[in-house]
Amino acid sequence: MIVSASYRTDIPAFYGRWFVNRLAAGWCCTTNPYGGPPGRVDLVPGAVDGFVFWTRNLEPFAGGLEAVSALGLPFVVQFTVTGYPQALERSVIEPGRAVGQMRRVRDRWGPRAVVWRYDPLVFTSLTPPAWHRANFTALAAALAGVTDEVVASVMQPYRKTTRGLDAAARVHGFSWRDPPPEERQAVLAELAGIAAGQGMALTLCTQPALAGIPGTRPAACIDAGRLSDVAGRPIPARRKGNRVGCACAESRDIGAYETCPHGCAYCYAVTSRTTARHHLTRRHDPDGEFLLPP
Repeated sequence: MIVSASYRTDIPAFYGRWFVNRLAAGWCCTTNPYGGPPGRVDLVPGAVDGFVFWTRNLEPFAGGLEAVSALGLPFVVQFTVTGYPQALERSVIEPGRAVGQMRRVRDRWGPRAVVWRYDPLVFTSLTPPAWHRANFTALAAALAGVTDEVVASVMQPYRKTTRGLDAAARVHGFSWRDPPPEERQAVLAELAGIAAGQGMALTLCTQPALAGIPGTRPAACIDAGRLSDVAGRPIPARRKGNRVGCACAESRDIGAYETCPHGCAYCYAVTSRTTARHHLTRRHDPDGEFLLPP
């Protein structure tokens, strides 16, 4: 089984001590976000084929990657770097630091071990299409040779993302919009060309309506093939997407919603940064079985 850690929260940035403790224990417990019973996930070689880490800041987690590597288990880091204004990303590290961290992963474990996420594209009066083109061009140039893939998507107006963006827009005085399909396609086609010029493929995360854009293909964020390349051996996994159009391999996620305090206005996993900080500082136990207890 591939273990995802985690698309529900940033474990490397905020919960690395808990992860290392659970790795040493050989298992962890997870809550069911849909109200079902808790689960148990084994974290030992033989039960785990590899890990996918999702993060915006690896700096606190260097020991975690080494601990996984010491067990002989492969991993891939899905690293989000967008460089958005602080009005949209309240407490994310600046892009230069993030790029440096990705380079260190490349140097230590190779370019297949890290994937850049420019995800999601958010269209606001602060970040119009021309801004995205210039910003993406600069980031792609900085990451040339560091990775061979950039995952992108256009923000979908879920209830949490709409609520968060509306609140940030009122405070910071900007507007946001959900662009029509033809505008999305045009921008993504341009970004795909820019990425290709820097040796990267642009893949689209779970957006089948945008399929067929020249230079793009569907993303498999939980990618057994990439893990196999990192491991140097086949990683068995069946395809089992999380949503319509998802090309991910089957995995178990060990994170929890409402626990990431980065404070991104467009986040689909957190309703309130205040609540997320409360969960991190008051309810989370680094020595506990659960990342966030039921």
